[in-house]
Formats: sequence, C-alpha cells, structure tokens
Amino acid sequence: MTILCILFFLGLSACSQRHQENESHAFTNALVNESSPYLLQHAHNPVDWIPWSEKALSNAKEQDKLVIISIGYSSCHWCHVMEEESFENKEIASFMNDNFINIKVDREERPDVDMVYMTALQLMKGSGGWPLNVVTLPNGKPLYAGTYHTKEEWQEVLKQVRDFYRDNPVKANEYADKVAIGVQEANQIQATQNQDEIPKDIAKDIVNQWKPSWDGVHGGDQGQQKFMMPSNLDFLINYAALEKEGDAKTHLKKSLDKMALGGIYDQVGGGFFRYSTDEEWKYPHFEKMLYDNAQMISIYSKAFQIFKSPLYKEVVITTIDFLEREMKNEDGGYYAALNADTDGEEGKYYIWNQKEIEQTLGEDYSLFSSYYSLNVNAPEESGNFVLYRQVNDSIFSIRNKLTLKDLAVIKKRWNSFLLEKREERTTPDKDDKIITSWNALLINGYLDAYFAFGDVRYLERAIETFNFIDKNALDNLKLIHSYKEGGRKVEGFLEDYSFMVNALIKLYSATMDVAYLEKAEALHKRANKLFHDEVSGLYRYNQNNALISTLINTHDGVIPSPNAVMAENAFKLGHLLYDPKLILKSKNMSSTILSMANENPSGYGRWNNLLMNQTYPFYEIAVVGKNARAVLSSFQEVYLPNTLVVASPSESSLPLFLNRYVDEETYIYVCQNNTCNLPETVPEIVINQLKTY
Repeated sequence: MTILCILFFLGLSACSQRHQENESHAFTNALVNESSPYLLQHAHNPVDWIPWSEKALSNAKEQDKLVIISIGYSSCHWCHVMEEESFENKEIASFMNDNFINIKVDREERPDVDMVYMTALQLMKGSGGWPLNVVTLPNGKPLYAGTYHTKEEWQEVLKQVRDFYRDNPVKANEYADKVAIGVQEANQIQATQNQDEIPKDIAKDIVNQWKPSWDGVHGGDQGQQKFMMPSNLDFLINYAALEKEGDAKTHLKKSLDKMALGGIYDQVGGGFFRYSTDEEWKYPHFEKMLYDNAQMISIYSKAFQIFKSPLYKEVVITTIDFLEREMKNEDGGYYAALNADTDGEEGKYYIWNQKEIEQTLGEDYSLFSSYYSLNVNAPEESGNFVLYRQVNDSIFSIRNKLTLKDLAVIKKRWNSFLLEKREERTTPDKDDKIITSWNALLINGYLDAYFAFGDVRYLERAIETFNFIDKNALDNLKLIHSYKEGGRKVEGFLEDYSFMVNALIKLYSATMDVAYLEKAEALHKRANKLFHDEVSGLYRYNQNNALISTLINTHDGVIPSPNAVMAENAFKLGHLLYDPKLILKSKNMSSTILSMANENPSGYGRWNNLLMNQTYPFYEIAVVGKNARAVLSSFQEVYLPNTLVVASPSESSLPLFLNRYVDEETYIYVCQNNTCNLPETVPEIVINQLKTY
C-alpha cells in the first residue's frame, strides 16, 4: 500500500465544540486579533495559527513550506476534542510550527474555503465532516485531507506527509495537481444546450424515484443519522398541496410529527438541534444552529396551514421564543449557533436525571414521567434522560382524562420550572457572529409564521431583522457575509445576496411596501454582475477566483443551494415585473440542473420546488384598492401553492397593478402568464377557485 493510501484511511469524520480557554495564556498566536469565536478558541494554542489570507499562502511559497489548513466551527464537538488532544500538545505544536504554515479557518466565516477543501476530502475519501484538516502544497493544492484524528494518528500523518513532500517533491506535486483538477471538475457544469420544455411530470418522477428512500416508520429518509433537510420538506408541502397525493402527504406528516415529538426538538426550551444520532429522532447532536431553526419555523408554519395541527403551532411559537430568549442580538440580528458542549460534556445543559426532575417538579413528577414515558424509556448509560414523547397531546389528554386546556397549563408550569432549573447550569457558549444569509432565512421564517397565525409581532420581527442587516451588513448594494462589532468584514457570498433577495420579495408581499421590491431587484442585479458564470449559465459562490477552483454550488443541503434560490428569485421577479428574460433565465438554470435532480432527488429539494413552479399552473394574485390590506390577509392565512400574492392600496405603475385601481373599490385579479381573469371582490371565491384548479 502506498504512503498516500495509508494516509487517506487514517481519519474518521465528526463535528461539534470546545473547552473553556486556559486562563494562564502561556501561548498566544495571531488568532487573538480575530473576532470569530471559533478562531478565538484557538488563540492560545501553542500552534502558531494564522487566519486565512492570500498573504499566508504567499509566505508558504516563499518559505517552501507545506500548509496545514484546519477548518471547523465554534459548536463543533470533535473540533474541540482534536484541539484538546493535539493542538494544545506542545510536542505536536512544535512539529507543526517547524514544518508547516498553520492556518485556522472558521467555516461559517469562510464557507468558500471550506467548500473547496471539503470537495477535495470527498474526492479522496468518499465522505467528509469536521474538523476538516488539509495539508496542501505551498500553492494551496491538497496533498492530504482528513477529519478528526487522535493525537497519535495526527503525529503520524504529519510526519509521513512532510517526508513524502521532502523525498518525492515531483510525485507530491503530480498528486496534488490531480486532486486540484478533480475539485475543478466537480465545479464544472455545462449549460444545457437543449432548452426544450421541462417535462410536465418531472415532479411526479422525482417523488417516485425518491419514495424507496423514505423511512415509512419514523419519517424522513432512511439512515442511522438523520438531518431535517428543510428544502425537502418544503418541496413535499408544495407537492402534497398541488398533487393531493396521499403517500407524500402521509410521509410529510409522519416526518413532521416524529421530529416535533422527538429529542431532536428541545421539549423544554424550544428549538431544534442540528441532527439526530438515531433513526427515530430521539437522541440529538446538541448543537443549535440558526439556519435550522429559521427554516423549521417556515416549515411548521406552512404545515399548520395545511394540517391545522396544534402541535405544529406549538413548535413554531416555542422555537421563536427560544430564538428571542437565547439567540437575539439586542439591536435585532440573530446569532449563529449555540454549542453542544458545556463543562466538557456534550448535551449536559439539556439532559436530566430522575432525581433532578423529581426535586424540581415535586408532585407533578408522576404525570411528567408518563408524558415523556420515563418509566418506559431507559436512561442513557450515564443515568440521564433525553426528553421525547411517544404520542401527541390529544392522545395523552384522553388517556389521562385531561382537557387539552388543562394539559397546556400543566406543561407551561413544567417548562417554567425546568427552564429555571436549567439556567442554573453552565450555559452553552454562543457563536455571536450575525450571518447575513442565515438572518435572511429567519426573515422568511417570521413572515411564514405571520401568514399562518396572523400575529403582527412576527411581521415586526421580520422587519426588525432586515433593518439590522440593512444598517450593519449592507452598504451601497454591497453585502458582507457576517457581522460582529469590530470584526473582520468578509465580502458577501452568493448565498447572502440570493437569500436576502428572496426575503425582500416576501417582505414586499407581506407589507405592500414597494421599497422592498425595489431593493430586491437592485440586489438581484448586483448579484448577477458579481457572480454570474458565463460557461454554466449559473452563479459562482464567491466573488473572486483566489482559491484553487471556481465554486458553483448547486446541491441543496441543510441550507438551500444559492443557485436554486437565484433561479427562484428570477422566476418571481420575472412574474412581478413582467420580465420574460428573468423567467427564461430561471427556466434555463432549471434545465441545466434537471439531470442531477433526477439522479439525486433528495439532494435538490429547492430546485424540485422551482420545477413545480415552472411545470404546474402558476398564478399571480393582485389585490388593488382601499381595503387591500384586509383582503391580502385573507390570502396569506391560507396555504396556496404556486401562487404569488401582492397588493396595493393605491395607484401603482407596477405591471400587475397598472390601470387597475378604482376609487372606493377593492378588486382581486388572478393572472397567469400576463393574462388576468375578470376581477373578483370576494377573497373566499378566489381561494376556492384556486383550490379546484
């Protein structure tokens, strides 16, 4: 076996967070000047870490040194473990300092760097994870990539890679060139030359191909670990509503129910954890990420409009309460993440032992233990429980001869006592970066909650969140990726522009304020100028090509593909502005992705949703007149797939409203492909018509 084969099979993947910093500060490196919580965690390692920069690679070339690029994030458990075992070890640090240029990267601050080297890792090993540890040539081309290593493994990797480069520089360069070419090829997408109509049954074909992967018992896709994958859930919501297809609707509801009742949802404090470590959604990995919770607010709000489940409303309200309580900046933006670990133990903040619950709840313990099946569910080896439920409140209340109202009062009392008790513990560290794209997702979440429940506070929070971004992360149509007072201002990526445009379009629909639409149009044009890739017809992820490869991100993961959102934005703006070029651009992008979506249906949820917009009838609903606000609310509270609802209380030059305003009247126009039906005045009539189309 060659040395490279030995090296490439040494690592296992992982992910999650850190220890408390040493107070002695015997060592201090260049990261002490950074604002990223993840980088600051490593500021007092004996390793001479420096932040990512082109200058760092220039120094490596001048010194002809290999480069270690170590990538993670603040809530990454195994990042913390490797730091403690290896990066705080003086002997290992000395070897790293003598033989390598050592670069630390916060993947949330520089997702472009992470994507490039994660692609390299996946090419080398077939899978990935964090911490992501890459050894590159001085030019940044990867020679080795792995994830978590024990101290002994890491020492052996470094020695062998150093010796290989020293003794076989020609072979090392040849191999690194091949990996770099592989990364480039993974990002090469050719625009589809055949721009025929997208097949009308494409959504059905995608669902039929995806169905065998569904977990019919526990919801979600089959697997020992499960992520919530909001883009896929959103697609199923739209598909179930349009197709009225029983299997999809049943699977969607089962998935949402199991997640809401499971340990992946914080039953005491609200909010979702990052993923489940088991197939039943019971035992989470305890990080809490803003992007997950922002999107799940949207998902459960839309699902409530369809299923009217009190459980879904409870999830939305308690998730929002969690964000307001634990993730909000005092000026209106929202922080990135909460760590999984406290006092060196993963999940310690969130788990309970029986004695603790009994002492906290007193005479309520018996009912509480029944509610969470503590007498049935075996505790973990540590004797602790992760709280999850077996049945919903309707079933539990009948079994225990309680009214739903009485049960709600009792649950509120339990959670109040347990939250108070939990706050006595060491709280999880907070990554206080305010990431533009993730806050844009939350704006949409708040707006979807506003539509579903009519609570104007959610609309106000959406506006407040945008105002924070507008003030702190947007200047002259230039976005930055993340904000922290006094921190590094990294220029915005495609996801920042595309997600924010998407949120602004929804803000316009919610408020009737045309300033949001104008801002959306301007930012979309800006993104087109900064990121458009002529070869593929898609969009690059970053603004410059300083990395070893251009990045074109098409895959929908735990957050949507920014290219999918760009295509969706073009589609919506094209309909709002009657701009056929934008609609054609959206269609061409979908055509380019079509074969990939067919091959991997669960990896292209946002694209699949757009394909439904493009292949099923799509309606613009324009409300014009003095009572536009009230009529608009009637449409917003109902889930209407494949519709774009806008309103104006006064005369407007926008195409959908032009020459349609009549004094003292309010009219509803249902339009398709720039052709509108005769106006109606009763929203219920229009809603019923749309449901039968």
